[in-house]
Amino acid sequence: MNIKLDENMPQSLALALARLGHEIDTAMSEGLTGLNDAAVFAASQAAQRFFVTQDLDFSDLRRFAPGTHHGLMLIRLRSPGAARLHARVTSAFTLYPADELRGCFVVVSDRKIRVRRPPS
Repeated sequence: MNIKLDENMPQSLALALARLGHEIDTAMSEGLTGLNDAAVFAASQAAQRFFVTQDLDFSDLRRFAPGTHHGLMLIRLRSPGAARLHARVTSAFTLYPADELRGCFVVVSDRKIRVRRPPS
């Protein structure tokens, strides 16, 4: 799967996801840091990439309805240190095959991974 990591995700995660077979871009490596959320998300969608972020501006399911984008994963952890983010995101992409997550709205918390799928 083609994935873009937002600037609020640890850079070490890019290597871990690449090891799982994903193609990774990061907002930082593309010079998108500091841009507004809409610009970063638009760049991920233009590149047809699944977007991974911690930013609550992406939490509105109506605005980011499944099937209206290439995929969105919102990470909501109580203690979002780099190691914990790394573990939860890699486990989500290990538990769910990439094909099953395309176009989905995914929320990853400390205890759950909720996947909202596009309408069939």
